[in-house]
Amino acid sequence: MPVLEIIGWLGSAVVVWSMMQQRILRLRFINLVGCLLQILYNGVLGVWPVVVLNVVLAAIQVVNLYRLLGSRHSEEAYEVLRVDPAGEYLHHLLTRHRADIERFTPGFRGPVPGGAAYLIVKGDETVGYVLLHDAGDGVAQIDLDHVVERYRDFTPGEFVFNASDILLEDGYRRVRTAPGVKEPYYGRIGFTQVGPAYELDLAHSR
Repeated sequence: MPVLEIIGWLGSAVVVWSMMQQRILRLRFINLVGCLLQILYNGVLGVWPVVVLNVVLAAIQVVNLYRLLGSRHSEEAYEVLRVDPAGEYLHHLLTRHRADIERFTPGFRGPVPGGAAYLIVKGDETVGYVLLHDAGDGVAQIDLDHVVERYRDFTPGEFVFNASDILLEDGYRRVRTAPGVKEPYYGRIGFTQVGPAYELDLAHSR
């Protein structure tokens, strides 16, 4: 099979693969690669309508990637809301995401009585939530830190721990993560590993 034909088929396969992605950042990036391969393939063949179409699509993906990456750590992009740990909406989220929760936080057994819960919201969409309880001495012990798959390439949890003062306002001085979390991201947002968990001094993170 000629190299050019391989590029054409590969470009089509990459575009199709991109549409199967749930993570928004990954979808945008893979789709951009597919568009670039299609531009190369159809440009060599001189199929200009398809070239123009993919140039426009690639430009759209570049703009979208720029906006997504630009708002990745923006305090204006996300809002943190206190919610009732025993409330119906949180119960709905925990039920809907049960399989993912078991995958990434296998030790989670439900909200701790007397604990606290925080939603991470972008616009009108809930992108994640954090459940924790008071471990004493000003320590917030995280029971669950979950992000929906669409935003899993981002770190929205940092808006509970770093960007927002909500935990300081609630009387906490330090945060400790749940042990046994799969694929932890805490080292990237200022936490220090202490044994099997990670900890963050809230005052020093400001």
